Amino acid sequence: MTFWAPNINIFRDPRWGRGQETPGEDPMVTGKYAVSYVRGIQGDSFQGGKLGDESLQASACCKHFTAYDLDNWKNTTRYVFDARVTVQDLADTYQPPFRRCVEEGKASGIMCAYNRVNGIPSCADYNLLSKTARGLWGFQGYITSDCDAVSIIYDAQGYAKSPEDAVGDVLKAGMDVNCGSYLQKHTKSAVQKKKVTENDIDRALTNLFSIRMRLGLFNGNPVQNPFGNIGSVEVCSQEHQDIALEAARNGIVLLKNLAKLLPLSKTKTKAIGVIGPNANVALTLLGNYAGPPCKSITALQALQRYTENAYYHPGCDSVACSSASIGEAVKLAKSVDYVILIVGLDKTQERESQDREELVLPGKQQSLIQSVSKAARKPVILVIMSGGPVDITFAKYDRNIGSILWVGYPGEAGGVALAEIIFGDHNPGGRLPMTWYPQAFTKIPMTDMRMRPDTVSSYPGRTYRFYEGRKVFKFGYGLSYSTYSYKFHPVNKKQLYLNQYGNPEAVQSKDSVRYLSVSEMGTENCEKLKYSTTIRVKNLGEMPGKHPVLLFIKPSQNRPGSPLKQLVGFQSVQLKAGERADVEFVLSPCEHLSRANEAGLMVMEEGSYFLAVGDEKSQLTVSF
Repeated sequence: MTFWAPNINIFRDPRWGRGQETPGEDPMVTGKYAVSYVRGIQGDSFQGGKLGDESLQASACCKHFTAYDLDNWKNTTRYVFDARVTVQDLADTYQPPFRRCVEEGKASGIMCAYNRVNGIPSCADYNLLSKTARGLWGFQGYITSDCDAVSIIYDAQGYAKSPEDAVGDVLKAGMDVNCGSYLQKHTKSAVQKKKVTENDIDRALTNLFSIRMRLGLFNGNPVQNPFGNIGSVEVCSQEHQDIALEAARNGIVLLKNLAKLLPLSKTKTKAIGVIGPNANVALTLLGNYAGPPCKSITALQALQRYTENAYYHPGCDSVACSSASIGEAVKLAKSVDYVILIVGLDKTQERESQDREELVLPGKQQSLIQSVSKAARKPVILVIMSGGPVDITFAKYDRNIGSILWVGYPGEAGGVALAEIIFGDHNPGGRLPMTWYPQAFTKIPMTDMRMRPDTVSSYPGRTYRFYEGRKVFKFGYGLSYSTYSYKFHPVNKKQLYLNQYGNPEAVQSKDSVRYLSVSEMGTENCEKLKYSTTIRVKNLGEMPGKHPVLLFIKPSQNRPGSPLKQLVGFQSVQLKAGERADVEFVLSPCEHLSRANEAGLMVMEEGSYFLAVGDEKSQLTVSF
């Protein structure tokens, strides 16, 4: 009953094959996701519950600790990669999701990663495992290696001089269990050679058996436990299938909709052409690390429910599209009312152990799309199925392509959700969880872990918080069949005087900006500083919709090392046509208005900041 999930690494580079497993590029979103995921697995609802209860429904494990986001890029593998990371980037990008996973989620497991961080293997880093996770964050649980991550410390990285040294390094660092057989084979000889003590082994066993006890594994017959006899009937219940469909609906992102091409009319649409290598493949919907689906319904099969005249052609021999039947696809496009092109990637292009080298569509997919869209009677609907971003700049500006939808890898119900959106049974509201970069971004090595831009070397930075280059689509972007208006209510605090609580001393930085250290403010004073802001949201469209409200903060003037902007809150609101509602956000300056300085300390800087929502035309000024 131990599950090695969730994956809460930051989706730092668009080429990462495992980025699809994560909630995206934003540390705050990833941290909230981690807390929700862990509490759901372990038996405590996110809305509230008794976190003090030591029993576990199941055990969650936050991975991969830390700065892990490269699998296999140009012969650099995760097994030997040494991630060079500044303490500044560790503090405000790589570590926050893990900290929230431990402190708020109360995770009972952590997995240390394959890679080294600044020269030290993650599983052999005492500062990371014992001093930070257990000491600073109060982690109480077990720490496992990734599979065979102990063996590579000796075999691949050469960090340890012998297998026994590798065993000693990880056990003394605070790791408790090895996925693999390395500890089984070498721990006895490590004890005999005095590389490790029995006390180190006792500590590891205590952590492991305490989790087994909390899981109730010594409480008698497991079948008598409410979770001791779960089968496919429970997994595939109607409730669970409904949730899968809801998740797919909410995750699909509308990127373009010229002249309100979508939704298609269910009564006036006589014939559709469904073209593309991802149109009739159920497996692709699932992506990486998926269990067997309860049902397998392809996008084509779901679309056929709306019209009997749905004609299909794959267009390509596979997603790689080394061979394309463009002539036949064009012939089909000319014979129907509307064309739906379903293209993109699959696990042959991106997955664990395989990163991408290109951001454009594989093979002849672009030629297929352009030829079909030029020949079609009306602007076509383009559907991108992928885990990572794709440079589809050509489609963004092509008027023959009327609508673009990104569906990710939406799970077993993804085909049904896509068809519902195309024919108007659901109003899309999804937002992009990561920046979509142009192909030119691939000039930057995946091995460069810096988040912040560097003007000297023309390094543009990474993610919406720091990236200064051209974007295909920005983080948080997403359209709807409805339009929404925003209006800030007046706030009770437009000016915050941080030094009124206690007597923290303001320090002046090298660029003459005064700041306060968050740690010196203290928890109690940080609580006193919290304030709320309320946004009135109105659905101006003709359809009901579930609309995500994204609240950002950005400094009135950009400063070196500071994020260009930062997401500080997100909430979804369900609104009927013409309906309005107030959405309240509670902001903590210590958390939401701080940044990491070069020493890795979280600080709050004096100055003016904008709170911005939606298209950022609606904004409010707050001063420190």
